[in-house]
Amino acid sequence: MPEEQTGRWRQWSLAAPVIAAATMRLGLLAAALARGGLVALIQPDTASYLRPGRNLLLHGQFFTGGLPELDRTPGYALFLALLSGAGPLAAIIAQVLLSAASVLLVWRIARAVFADQRTALVAAWLFAFEPLSIIYSVLLLSETLFLTLFLLCLERLTEFLRSHRLRTLAAAGLWLAAATYVRPVTYYLPLALAVGLLAVLKRTPGLRPGLYWKAPAVLLLSTMPWLAAWQVRNYVETGFAGFSSIQAHNLYYFSAGEVTARLEHRTLDQVDNDLGYGNEGAFLAHHPESAAWNQQQRLAFMRSEAMRVLCANPGIFLRAHTKGMMRTAMNPGAAVLVGLLGAPLDNEIFVREHQEGALRAAYGAAKQFPGQTAVLAAFELVLLALYAFVLRAALLRRVPGVYLYLLLGLALYFVAVSGGAVGAARFRLPIMPAVCILAAAGILRPGHEPEPQPAALRHL
Repeated sequence: MPEEQTGRWRQWSLAAPVIAAATMRLGLLAAALARGGLVALIQPDTASYLRPGRNLLLHGQFFTGGLPELDRTPGYALFLALLSGAGPLAAIIAQVLLSAASVLLVWRIARAVFADQRTALVAAWLFAFEPLSIIYSVLLLSETLFLTLFLLCLERLTEFLRSHRLRTLAAAGLWLAAATYVRPVTYYLPLALAVGLLAVLKRTPGLRPGLYWKAPAVLLLSTMPWLAAWQVRNYVETGFAGFSSIQAHNLYYFSAGEVTARLEHRTLDQVDNDLGYGNEGAFLAHHPESAAWNQQQRLAFMRSEAMRVLCANPGIFLRAHTKGMMRTAMNPGAAVLVGLLGAPLDNEIFVREHQEGALRAAYGAAKQFPGQTAVLAAFELVLLALYAFVLRAALLRRVPGVYLYLLLGLALYFVAVSGGAVGAARFRLPIMPAVCILAAAGILRPGHEPEPQPAALRHL
């Protein structure tokens, strides 16, 4: 085949999964709009982003209800506020486009990992049909924007591991900082990555002198000052020196709340109602002294009280956290899809799981919602198949060691920080690109023969 025709074929072969991804996501959007209208796509958390984002645009202050906003960071809030001027649908369309573009990023990362066009295309196809990325691209939540920024970071990281160019690593740090401004879940990741780079590069022969310590330093210097800037803002405005107060709320209401629920043989909802979750009056009734507290004092109390409960019951906390990690890793997410299309399965299973346990919850849901549960089972089988291919790729050593450690390490990080009562399928989304990339090597043996990229794709 002539070189020009080969280049055109490669361009079309990559365009196909991108087009398929956009078609799937737009199809779900159309179905959800037909079934429930825009209200079905606006989530309970949407307003908590939109209000401070609009205040930042209109008044130059990131405030909610007259107080500095500490739970939400400005990344997704600003994205939503900027696009919502044209209506919520504009923000959703933008998310669909970002989600389709993420397929390109998965392809680029897989190309860097395997240096093989076919395996990279398999990874792109897998992610094009990945259920969580499809579902959350049409919901007004921060997941899709966060994933796109995180994939930009990961693409630069994998490229650095090939080229060892420090400016490439600096770009990875900037993208990671941007992703953290969207979702604070990656706040601790720069340090973890810096330690990993130090360990890997220290053992890599033939590197430029000093690269093993310069690389972690560049990553931290391109990331941490941006995160520190928001912490300075929080401290100046409220006295709270953290990056986001969501961690204190999660510790108090979910981690310590779940431990208390188990100790008192109650449900988490019952404990959280008593603690005042989402109910200022209940919180004041439970802690009347808090009426005179400022934001920083309340957060300090919540953190210290949560740590008191967790430190007094480490075994219960670890079991509960591990259960949440398993829920994040194994929940297929199909319940959100059937709920989006009109079936109330998501809440049903979540409530039953906390009241009766996972097996009884599944059995009860299967009796009450047989059709929806069948969809859930099908999605679970797909997820298990992907995990099986990942395991096969690892056992057959089809993934170069440094990339295997990077991708599996990132997956473990996201699972670990998403455990406990907050564990849910949506928090598995950042893991799925790595799963698709590794699963592609389990499906197809990488050729490890670099192929020249078409001119139109060299600068994607």
